[in-house]
Amino acid sequence: MGKHSIVHVEIPASDPKAAAKFYSQLFGWNIAAMPGPTGEYWQFTPDSQPGGGFNPVGDSGQWPVKPGDVLLYISTDDIDTTLAQAESLGAKTVTQKTEIPGMGWWGMFTDPTGNKIGVYTSSAQVG
Repeated sequence: MGKHSIVHVEIPASDPKAAAKFYSQLFGWNIAAMPGPTGEYWQFTPDSQPGGGFNPVGDSGQWPVKPGDVLLYISTDDIDTTLAQAESLGAKTVTQKTEIPGMGWWGMFTDPTGNKIGVYTSSAQVG
């Protein structure tokens, strides 16, 4: 079983571009916008990992995002196995293994207390 480090953090923001500017000024994070399925996705990269991005608040994605819904992504070598193990421990899969073209794969579950947790495998881990 591989290491299960936090590899990505998503912070909800009603204005992702403004949030990116705020955190860049506050912490000196590097900021970059990239195209996403619902518009620009603003990412941050601190001096050390993990990095992350700013999720738009609202119902525009696969699930509603509210302020305070910070989302962690945990590295795994096998998303399908991790989701199955999480379910065997009382979790519920929210998103099956899904490709992020050119980057890797992700999935999501809710733990028994209702927290959403993402799992991620980089294409570099597989290749």
